[in-house]
Amino acid sequence: MTSCNLPYFAKEHEDFRAEVREFAREVVAPVARRHDADATFPWKTVKQMADLGLLGIPWPKSLGGSGRDLMSFIIAIHELAKIDASHSITISAHTTLGTSPIMNFGTDAQRERFVPPLASGRVIGGFGLTEESAGSDAGGTRTMAVKKGSGYVINGSKRFITHAGIGEIFVVTAVTDPTKGAKGISSFILTKESTDLAATADVGIGHDASLAPMSGFRAGKKEDKLGWRASDTRELLFQDVEVPAENLLGGEGLGFTNFMKTLDSGRIGIAALSLGLAEGAFEQAREFASSRRQFGQAISGFQGVQFQLSDMATEISAGYHLVYHAAWLSQNKQPFAKEAAMAKLFCSELAMRATTAAVQIHGARGYTTEYPVERMMRDAKICEIGEGTSEIQRIVIARHLLAGLAG
Repeated sequence: MTSCNLPYFAKEHEDFRAEVREFAREVVAPVARRHDADATFPWKTVKQMADLGLLGIPWPKSLGGSGRDLMSFIIAIHELAKIDASHSITISAHTTLGTSPIMNFGTDAQRERFVPPLASGRVIGGFGLTEESAGSDAGGTRTMAVKKGSGYVINGSKRFITHAGIGEIFVVTAVTDPTKGAKGISSFILTKESTDLAATADVGIGHDASLAPMSGFRAGKKEDKLGWRASDTRELLFQDVEVPAENLLGGEGLGFTNFMKTLDSGRIGIAALSLGLAEGAFEQAREFASSRRQFGQAISGFQGVQFQLSDMATEISAGYHLVYHAAWLSQNKQPFAKEAAMAKLFCSELAMRATTAAVQIHGARGYTTEYPVERMMRDAKICEIGEGTSEIQRIVIARHLLAGLAG
């Protein structure tokens, strides 16, 4: 598959795509299986990604970023996911969820303090939204932030948080006025120490001693996941965490509105990751089908296999346009929420179809760790759940389609 001739890209985009693709295939591919099997965060390759500027792609150089555009960021997620979804979600969650709320809704002082360590990859960031009883119902947040003096005291917990253990800067949602429902939710910037201090010392990133950890703010249980196993996912726990007023992000009561905007952008990233998984699985299946012989010929000569490959390739081409059209709209400051939901819905479900088909084409071998397609299939499932389930995406799309109509 190729992105050539699509109208969204300039030469610098294609040059950047080639750079990320080479890194993914030469550096990430050899270690992806081991980190998946051990469920260990790939600090050494993340350090290399930071050195390449992949942890701050769309942020200005003045704040430690790479100074590239959103399209470049989506390209990086897409290319990394062709090889390993865990590496891809690391830059996606760190950038969209951990850094973009501070960039988009923060004060100049907040951006100057927190964005440089994030954009440079000096530390990893995350987003504390989901709770045990507040998943798809994000407005059901129970974590509380109570005013105390000039600041707040936060109590509660979050679950299924990417980078909860290894991260040090988090944007966290909490209820500041329980009488106002969703309009009573605010967001805050919190800091803690990484749980992997020995590893961070070894690689030279992941910990910043100048970021004072907040007492009572810590990571909880690590999740043992089906997929994305090299991505760190844990609970976040808050016990009488004192947060200064200057760490309130975007104004009191704006947390729900702002995290919905953040999720709109994040859906493009998950769509790109899903597209990468589908394309990576297609490439593996095509190569295997061309070399695997049965009944005296390569199995690619059989119509049943050809039809599967044809369907995969057709849907991947459609996914390209959905993903990059949504990214283009966002980059050009045009409404994109509906298009982001469409891209996320289509590509996440495509990722499941494509990876399952790739396992089928590999036969018994596809069910072993000898080939990466079984990992790709496991990695694909969460794409239909995270950043809003497929059902939520359909609700979002329908709301846009029916907005303004009578009845």
